[in-house]
Amino acid sequence: MHGRSWLVAVALAVGLVPAGGVASALAAPQDVASTKTYLTAGYAALRAAIASMSVVEANVDRLNRQYASECPKVAVASPQDEAADPMTYEVAGALWATAYHTDARIVQTFVQAVKPLRWSNAKITRQADAYAASLSELVALPLPDMCADVRSWSAAGFNAIPASTTQFDRRVEAIEGHPVALGLLAPYEVPADRTLATRVASLETQLDDLETMLGQNWWDLTLETLALKQ
Repeated sequence: MHGRSWLVAVALAVGLVPAGGVASALAAPQDVASTKTYLTAGYAALRAAIASMSVVEANVDRLNRQYASECPKVAVASPQDEAADPMTYEVAGALWATAYHTDARIVQTFVQAVKPLRWSNAKITRQADAYAASLSELVALPLPDMCADVRSWSAAGFNAIPASTTQFDRRVEAIEGHPVALGLLAPYEVPADRTLATRVASLETQLDDLETMLGQNWWDLTLETLALKQ
């Protein structure tokens, strides 16, 4: 999954600079300003993502209850091997879509702040652009029709993955983009930004803990509802 968590928590986590980093005396004002904006936007996004986690959880629970009502144990006879991977990946994608749809405003605010940023180092600008684009794609990710897809898979004797599942999985897999590399931002960080980066690090840890605690449970519960095997 490209090293990404499916939760908005990780997807919105910004790159942090080493505590000992100092801004270069030769750094262009635009580089310093862009770095500050990037960190500030990330800090705001992380705080908002933490605050919204209970809403994300409620929406994921609502999705799971929908599956429990519409197609409980629909994959009960499915194989427990790699043949089921596209279906279980589609479940993860459905959870990603639910989370990103819930936090769409958070993501969009972050993207709007980051997308115009430019650095004299073109590599940073490319990474920031790619990251913003990937977040926008995740917000636009449609919710797949899991019940219909698993029923189709079942009707084929669990021997043929539905085309809709394949298309959805490919769309998810094609989404690329990561936070700007930490070392690239270090030369443009002023002392005040180091304090901000420390705060971002604390929030990132909180979100990572929430993702670890909740994310796997949500996936497991949804797979159990559908009777899909990992």
